[in-house]
Amino acid sequence: MPGALVGLPGSGKTAVGRRLAQRLQWAFVDSDQLIEERIGCSIREFFEREGEARFREIEAQVIGEQGRGEPCVLSTGGGAVLREDNRRQLRQSFHVVYLRSSPEDLYRRLRHDVKRPLLQVADPLGRLRELYAARDPLYREVAHDSVETGRPSIQSLVDLILGQLQGAGVVPTSASPR
Repeated sequence: MPGALVGLPGSGKTAVGRRLAQRLQWAFVDSDQLIEERIGCSIREFFEREGEARFREIEAQVIGEQGRGEPCVLSTGGGAVLREDNRRQLRQSFHVVYLRSSPEDLYRRLRHDVKRPLLQVADPLGRLRELYAARDPLYREVAHDSVETGRPSIQSLVDLILGQLQGAGVVPTSASPR
């Protein structure tokens, strides 16, 4: 069964996902990157041109395809859980780990990041708090496990997640080479 990481933007889905995939010797798949390759432009451009509903349809296709493929670690977009179909697909086809971060921790990590359009607002911390309030219950609903990403290193988070995957029988206990 493939694994999937969910969480707010900046929670570490890509960095942790890449390292976890290396440890498991699985493919790493970033759903946003896969979507951009498929649509031939940035997600931001696509959102402006086609709208969120059309984007979420493509996102659902990508999640479904990855859930039926070879074992991988899937890093989802932060808003993937907004669509009920995505939550159902994630829960049924993946072992989902929620990388839980407080809005304050995310703000410390992202305050200088100008590439995230979601945070290019007058009050980015306020925006992160809104996103957390809206999405945290959805992340919890879809997740089989969660880890707090506040201060641990990427390696510590990978070790924690690997332990959760082993405990759930998703990967054998022999899957822990460094």
